[in-house]
Amino acid sequence: MSDLLAGRADMAAGLAVRGADALGAATRATLVSHDVPARLAAADPALWGPAAEPAALARLGWLHAHRHSRDLLPQLAELAAELDDLDHVVLAGAGGDTLAAEVLAECLGRPVTVLDTADPGPARAALADRPARTLLVLAARHGLDRTTDAHLRVYRQAWADEGPDAARHVVVVTEPGSELAARADELGAVVLPAEPGTSGPWAALTAFGLVPAALAGAPVAEVLDEAEALTGALDRDRDNPALALGAALGAAPGAGRDTIALVPDGTGLDGLGRWAGALLADATGGRLLPVVAESPDSPGATGPGVLTVGLGGALGAGVGPGVAADVAVNGPLGAHLLTWAYAAATAAVTLRTDPFAAPPDPADDDAAPESGPPSSVEGAIEVYAPSGAPADLTGALRWLLDGLGEREHLVVTAYLDRHADAAIAGLRPLLARAAGRPVTFGWGPRRPHHTDPRGRHLQITGAVTDDLEVPGRPYTFAQLQAAQAAGDRRALAGRERPVLRLHLTERAAGAAQLLDTAGRTRT
Repeated sequence: MSDLLAGRADMAAGLAVRGADALGAATRATLVSHDVPARLAAADPALWGPAAEPAALARLGWLHAHRHSRDLLPQLAELAAELDDLDHVVLAGAGGDTLAAEVLAECLGRPVTVLDTADPGPARAALADRPARTLLVLAARHGLDRTTDAHLRVYRQAWADEGPDAARHVVVVTEPGSELAARADELGAVVLPAEPGTSGPWAALTAFGLVPAALAGAPVAEVLDEAEALTGALDRDRDNPALALGAALGAAPGAGRDTIALVPDGTGLDGLGRWAGALLADATGGRLLPVVAESPDSPGATGPGVLTVGLGGALGAGVGPGVAADVAVNGPLGAHLLTWAYAAATAAVTLRTDPFAAPPDPADDDAAPESGPPSSVEGAIEVYAPSGAPADLTGALRWLLDGLGEREHLVVTAYLDRHADAAIAGLRPLLARAAGRPVTFGWGPRRPHHTDPRGRHLQITGAVTDDLEVPGRPYTFAQLQAAQAAGDRRALAGRERPVLRLHLTERAAGAAQLLDTAGRTRT
């Protein structure tokens, strides 16, 4: 256990934050002197400055979403009973609108099938699993993007082929009055309203996070109870774990620790770090770099410039945190969800960032893939090296890593099948060990955030051997995915960020080759 964890713990509603005051005590005192705990608990939109106030005024609904969401429970119970023969819940939406639901359902032990990529593999696998017994949840704040529209189209075609009533199979989660709500009326689908202005990782305790899990049979009422139990602590100066965590996060860059490693501690809730990382990236505008580490001993989970945060479920009597962390956060899921949102907003006060700023526009999914030849072909990998980089695989990887400056990090994005090609995620620790710098990993399309100015990028694409047509559209899933990857590359080039693209001509062989090469690469 880290020495930092030897200090006092802030505890409320079964959630404990240990070790935070060793780094954040002075920051916490400053926040208290400015009455931040009470002002945030009261949803004061002026906390982040005049420029941020209009957005904050519209987007602070997450503070009370656990109360408003109770109104959904009777309708969800009635809907679940009515549709109890539809036992395969599929969630389709953009990454920002599906992440909270995916993690919440996973932590509650009732995972849903999530479709948030244009790779045809996940769509084919989902369609092969009882389409007649599938309940499709469409999640979008406004309207459907092209990927979600494609998933709706293939399901409607599958249902038409089998004969069931398509409308009965679709539930829509969206803001009242949205373009998607109007389309849902045309489909005859049930609409469950989401909290206006609250989306992305902030929406965990709204319909976006709760509906898919509830329809899969998860006890979401208990999650709301856990969040409610924490509410009484949020305006306090002491015994306020969310304030303690937010103060430590806000103090981290000033202490030279702007990388936040989120590590599962073995006590449950293992997927929570993915959601918490997205929340911190949104809230701090790149001042904090969240890295989701696989385990406490993974490369990049500790080291100079890193604040290691262990996450897990409630601890039993006499049981300490399960990892050697600087800060440990343990408690029930609902309390976690409210604590991390409050802490991220509090850190933004200290760091003077706008936590609710609109993210950059998504990449253009009409972008045509580059037609030029690869720089080199080695085994099952085509190398598309940028100007000035070596053409060979090992040289290009070394060039990418060697170019990382003292405050830069590497962003790895895989436009592949997160299930069939899951092994490729092993690149993160290998490259982190080789680079000695922070490395993040994610599945494309890449959710835009504000950390690009400090990032160099590795994009991995793969050949598609079993494509899927999009009914009524002039493109296939693979073509849409290729356009999204090209759009991301174009957007990054416009920001003058280096991008190395590696294309796997045979996915399994290419992934194995790339992992082997990365394991032997040293800067």
